[in-house]
Amino acid sequence: MTTHKWWWLIIAATLSIGAMAETVKLSRNNICHNANSPSYNQTKHFTPYPSTEACINAGGRLPKNQIKATVASSKYSRKKFKHWLDEDGDCINTRHEILIKMSLSPVSFKTDCLVDTGDWLGPYTGWHYYNARNLEIDHLVPLKWAWDHGANLWSASKRKAFANDGANLFAVKASVNRQKGAKGPTIWLPPDSQFHCKYVTNFIIIVKIYGLVLTPKHLSALNDIRMTKCPSGQ
Repeated sequence: MTTHKWWWLIIAATLSIGAMAETVKLSRNNICHNANSPSYNQTKHFTPYPSTEACINAGGRLPKNQIKATVASSKYSRKKFKHWLDEDGDCINTRHEILIKMSLSPVSFKTDCLVDTGDWLGPYTGWHYYNARNLEIDHLVPLKWAWDHGANLWSASKRKAFANDGANLFAVKASVNRQKGAKGPTIWLPPDSQFHCKYVTNFIIIVKIYGLVLTPKHLSALNDIRMTKCPSGQ
């Protein structure tokens, strides 16, 4: 297995760290036993760490059976992120709530529940749009990207919260959203360079809020992009 693949298996398997209260045990043979490890209670001689990530950064590794279990459950599907909900029961789902929120003028409705027109300044292009059908709601941190960085181990309720979190949603030109796909900022940035600073900054904030796990190298790359794109003081 290549080093690259090995790292991502580790990342995928470590995301229970944020929700775990138990000490992670680094055994004498350099295996990190968290609460999901079958040998957790049997490991009596260990160095304690506050998280699986910290244990791995100290040179530890996950048990092979835990990695295999993670890989087996790692197939992504958008259906695993329940979204575009109408949680307040007003017949307007998350998509249309965002359209209402982001419009610079009062919106008109196609039906009582569906936004038709408004005035939206697309953050990724800097252009104005007036018809809702030209827009899609983008997850700033894409669902697939999140899945690959630990959301595969989240509960269904946490994935639902993530998929409908307004802090992670923007109304953007449909074709630009499709161009972006599941890419992160190290591969893709919006066409409008004036939005790059906010885009990368918000991306890092969402990653931290939800406890998504990156290698130190990947996190450093994101921070380097932010330093390059953000004027001093922002």
